[in-house]
Amino acid sequence: MASLASLLLGDGRLPVGAYTYSAGLEPAVAAGLTRDRIPALLRARLHTTAVTEAAAAVLALRAAGQDPADYGPVQHALTARTPAAPQREASAALGRGVHRLARRLAPDHPAVTALAALWPRPLRPVALGALGAVLKVSEEELAHAVVYDELQTIASAALKLLPGDPLDSVAWILAAEPDAARAVTAALAVPGPDRLPARTAPLTEQWALEHARRERRLFLA
Repeated sequence: MASLASLLLGDGRLPVGAYTYSAGLEPAVAAGLTRDRIPALLRARLHTTAVTEAAAAVLALRAAGQDPADYGPVQHALTARTPAAPQREASAALGRGVHRLARRLAPDHPAVTALAALWPRPLRPVALGALGAVLKVSEEELAHAVVYDELQTIASAALKLLPGDPLDSVAWILAAEPDAARAVTAALAVPGPDRLPARTAPLTEQWALEHARRERRLFLA
């Protein structure tokens, strides 16, 4: 199952509500980002939020292997490194979808039942770590899945927000591979929650705050 699980985690059609999220693209477009700048946005995300979230997912996967599993330290560390409330709320909403899938697949798995201790709900990377434990994926596979999901989420949202040739999305993702590989390496090197990198992007956070006040939106964030 593990050989298929990493592909499943990276599939944008996984029924966890990810279609409601643009990984910051819609707020960026509202702030004036043009289609030709999407590759630069991808690289920026890979150097900032993608590293933090992939590392948090890996730390949650490690926590899931302990007896008992305790996601509290990584949940708290990730919350502290997600200062913009709209981004935390979006992550929690997506985490709820991942948690629901994990409960459907393995309701009695210790990695899944431990998520119930997180109030009000786990952030998405933490829930992905628990789901990764259920699916028996490796740390590297999980980190790759989180980083790839960041790329494909933006590329997919671009087709709705800044329509163009769909083949461009493929080219953007392939061109970002070196940066994606470095993001995975950085995520895997994080030894514990207290060393979780705070790679936030202040401008992206400002856009998220402005986006939350808009009445007409296609995506949560």
